[in-house]
Amino acid sequence: MKIAPSVLTADFANLENELASIKSADLLHLDIMDGHFVPNISFGSHVSKCIKKATKLPLDIHLMVTNPVEWIKDFSKANPEYITVHIESNDAHQALHLIKELGIKAGITLKPDTEIEAIKEYLYLVDLVLVMSVEPGFGGQAFMPSSLDKVRKLKELRKQMNFNFLIEIDGGVNGSNIDQVRDAGVDIAVIGSYIFNQENREKTIKDLKK
Repeated sequence: MKIAPSVLTADFANLENELASIKSADLLHLDIMDGHFVPNISFGSHVSKCIKKATKLPLDIHLMVTNPVEWIKDFSKANPEYITVHIESNDAHQALHLIKELGIKAGITLKPDTEIEAIKEYLYLVDLVLVMSVEPGFGGQAFMPSSLDKVRKLKELRKQMNFNFLIEIDGGVNGSNIDQVRDAGVDIAVIGSYIFNQENREKTIKDLKK
């Protein structure tokens, strides 16, 4: 299972050192918030390009925005591995096609209250499905165990339909539930505050991967 630290909980006044402290991770997760789809605002495309220059980790950009089509081209300039959009946003289908046209792997995500059925028609198109295990927009929330039922269902659908998308989970993942997450079939675990609250982050990432 891959580990993707969420930069949202890093110290942005010391960002270069923060990124160096997690260099053994597999991806770097960037949560982009517009203050509309979710109440908070994070950062824009210029910051994402600066982050790209400061790390060798592939970027995993999660757009928590109402109109993703308007945001994708700017964030594509950071050359991310993935750009993920919400099924609950406007024009999700158009957004996914645009991501693919730009040569970037496309992801679809859903809030905790949204059922898997809402994204079934998009599974043929995506490289990644992100299951939110907390309400999007705020760090430090408690993990919702019910999210693992979605993971298991996605794993089953992937096998039945012969698709190759990866399953990612985001929200409240830590050392006490990482085994459950892995056992359910998660391919990528996004972990924010749990990693950045540790003194030895390299050891923490190594332990999470075991």
